[in-house]
Amino acid sequence: MKTEYRDKLLKMIPSEKVANNCKIKNITTGDILLKEGEIATKLFLVLNGCLRKYYIKESGIEITSQFFIEGQMVSAMESSMTGIPSRQYIDAIEDSVIGTLSIKQMNEMLNESDQAKDFLIQFLLSRLTHYMNQQASYILDNPEKRYINLLKENPELISRIPQQYIASYLGITPVSLSRIRSRIKKQINNC
Repeated sequence: MKTEYRDKLLKMIPSEKVANNCKIKNITTGDILLKEGEIATKLFLVLNGCLRKYYIKESGIEITSQFFIEGQMVSAMESSMTGIPSRQYIDAIEDSVIGTLSIKQMNEMLNESDQAKDFLIQFLLSRLTHYMNQQASYILDNPEKRYINLLKENPELISRIPQQYIASYLGITPVSLSRIRSRIKKQINNC
């Protein structure tokens, strides 16, 4: 394993044993890491690039629920924890380098290490808080406010991610996103 990636892994998961058990993989844009109907058996750690978690409705429309960039981890935890097939997809929206760790290995390490257990609890609590805030935003905020919040919280995503995925994440069409961006640009130019 390259030192660069090992150091990144250790920043993400402060455990030598976990870092040593991760497999490094190069994936290309469009590679699907998890499909609906599969049971999630891996945790993915983004070392370089961007992953997306999404759903596909019966009509074929994709609904993006989350983006994951360098330093972030993703899995369909509800599937991996319950053994129930996932309803989500995870794919690469950029050429990426990821670390993979099997959920089985992770569970074994959690049983052996209080440090790993504490880290996972903190990680899960932070994700729970994020998802609760995201749900509140979908209930309380209009799409323009959600876009402005995305600009403030994750400005790098706007330039990295295709606009149709951002629109899907915001719960709007690409045309609506274009109108919102145009309005915001006019407001900035008029100030």
